[in-house]
Amino acid sequence: MIRFLTTILCLMIISNACSQSIDIANWTEDIDFYKTNLEKKHIDLYNTISKVEFEQELQKLKSNLNKKTDTDVIIDLMRLTRKIGDGHTAFSTRGLETHLFPIEIYKVNGQWRVIKTTEKHNDILGKELIAIDGKPMEQVEDEVSKIAQYVENEQSKIIRVAQYSMISELLYGLHLTQKEFDAIFTFLDENERKTEVTLKSINSKDYYENVEFKSLETVIPEIEKPIDLKHDYLWFSPIKTTQAIYIKFESYPSFEEMETFGASVLNHINNNNIKQIVIDLRNNGGGDFFVGTFLAYYLNLADNIDWKSGVYVLTDKVTFSAATSNASQFRQILNAKIVGEPTGSNPSGYQDMGQFTLPNSGMTVTYSKRLFRFQDKVTQGVQPDVLIEYDWQSYSKGIDNMMEWIINDIKEK
Repeated sequence: MIRFLTTILCLMIISNACSQSIDIANWTEDIDFYKTNLEKKHIDLYNTISKVEFEQELQKLKSNLNKKTDTDVIIDLMRLTRKIGDGHTAFSTRGLETHLFPIEIYKVNGQWRVIKTTEKHNDILGKELIAIDGKPMEQVEDEVSKIAQYVENEQSKIIRVAQYSMISELLYGLHLTQKEFDAIFTFLDENERKTEVTLKSINSKDYYENVEFKSLETVIPEIEKPIDLKHDYLWFSPIKTTQAIYIKFESYPSFEEMETFGASVLNHINNNNIKQIVIDLRNNGGGDFFVGTFLAYYLNLADNIDWKSGVYVLTDKVTFSAATSNASQFRQILNAKIVGEPTGSNPSGYQDMGQFTLPNSGMTVTYSKRLFRFQDKVTQGVQPDVLIEYDWQSYSKGIDNMMEWIINDIKEK
């Protein structure tokens, strides 16, 4: 196992030459283990792809192992797992020390914009990315979307394409780049002028731990972030010149921590005659749905809230999993108005993630354990009551156009 994992890490980290070595016996065992455990553990493995197609794809892969590199096998398994069709079932690259290009992109108004990069490449911040190694972004998006994991609908597909298209080994394995660790990126500025920049990918450990980035960020002038925070992802603050509070709910704490937080929010509401509540679930990748119900419980105890039209929930493409479920639930039990973009996962579908590890490669495979139905009507994401997408003209100036709409609505009441 150690020797096999070393081979894969060589593939992903060191050089293309190393990637030509493949252990057919080990991969065959891993593929069989992959199939057996998905069939045993997934709640409904063949809800989208048929068993016949699934088995044919695996047999074809095993029959051609002698013609493939480790990267080829990984990409083939990512492509097949993508066809299972739910956002919690994935052939994960977790644990592999991949290389990432030093930019982060986001699709706004149909354009892939650079929203984060290093100081060295500060001049491309905000520009539109139109091609990688001469391949137009439409082609890159199409190819990467076929292997991007944790995709459940069009919203999450955009987010995952942005993430996976910055992994240099995957772009090279998909034949979208000519070299494994560097590529020519083509950008377009506001005056339609093209710029070509050669970017070198960075070891993922260094990327997350040692590299400093500069990002485009939005601000909300009416909200002041508290100084003494237990969690940067869970806090609340008054909205200036209103009788409203803003709750930042970007990730999930423990039950005990949410109980303490909920009690403190309720105390503030009661002591300050708060009338409106804004719960911001944007960029919340999920967690334990039942922890979110604790927050709803405490909020429901506040009698002075305008329960007819005073509760707002913000969602976007990165509102995933439990956050999607809580958004749908808050609409039901708090009579919340959903504002923003459709969520990146669906309110009714396969959720609650489990995982297992392949015996030789050490690769992680995740799967869905439960079927949740938070809506009678099947929709692609929780559909907002007020649809407001990120707007580049606002975003590039640091303006949060979604919160801007909510604050204006509150002031009109």
